Amino acid sequence: MNNLSATLIQCELAWESPEDNRNQIGTVIKALTEPTDLIVLPEMFTTGFSMNAAANAEEPGGATEQWLQEIAAAKDCAVAGSIAVRDQAGVFNRMLFATPEGLQHYDKRHLFRMAGENKRYCSGSQRVIVRWRGWRINLQVCYDLRFPVFSRNCNDYDLLLYVANWPAKRSMHWRQLLIARAIENQACVIGVNRIGSDANGLSYQGDSLAVTGEGLLLEDMQDVRGTAQVSFNSTDLTNYRQRFPCHFDADSFHLD
Repeated sequence: MNNLSATLIQCELAWESPEDNRNQIGTVIKALTEPTDLIVLPEMFTTGFSMNAAANAEEPGGATEQWLQEIAAAKDCAVAGSIAVRDQAGVFNRMLFATPEGLQHYDKRHLFRMAGENKRYCSGSQRVIVRWRGWRINLQVCYDLRFPVFSRNCNDYDLLLYVANWPAKRSMHWRQLLIARAIENQACVIGVNRIGSDANGLSYQGDSLAVTGEGLLLEDMQDVRGTAQVSFNSTDLTNYRQRFPCHFDADSFHLD
């Protein structure tokens, strides 16, 4: 397993304007000069956290999926973020993971009922772990962060990846839970959140973080718009797990 470089993009989002968001994010990505293995965008990066599910949903293979794959090919990296996607079962808050070789996805399992997401979107049922450049990456979306059983490391992933539209008024929860997920799972964690405000009057202060498997902050973007690049050291992660093998004492469990 080699080291993994990742670029976090913390940005404002135009409300329900996919083309505008693709254009502004595309400009940021085009300006990146350093090679990267992974680019991470916020949750619902084409629309903001809108409950107009049917109106905003794209078909599988739609404009945004094609755009992501074009970026992945041009930058020779993976690109991850979530959008609303309609398939035969309904509309999902779908996290896309595009690489030059193709596209995989994870459908958000835990829907944020306080905003009515559970009434407008379908819930996913499976957690998804993708493999990229020797790393096993667990895909998660926003509210999933509050449910540690769903993200329990069963020695099957190395990086836990969250994308979010997490309001500023609960930023302390976001920051503390990201660090907790790293410590309890002995896995690296990335959490990318948006900034600015949306049409519902909610404010977002970002606080996108990158955390090592020991729970140490590699990057804290605070409330600054822009990009940050980090590198996760695979040897450090492996050595830490061997030096402090608490996973041997973990409780076994069954997830229904």
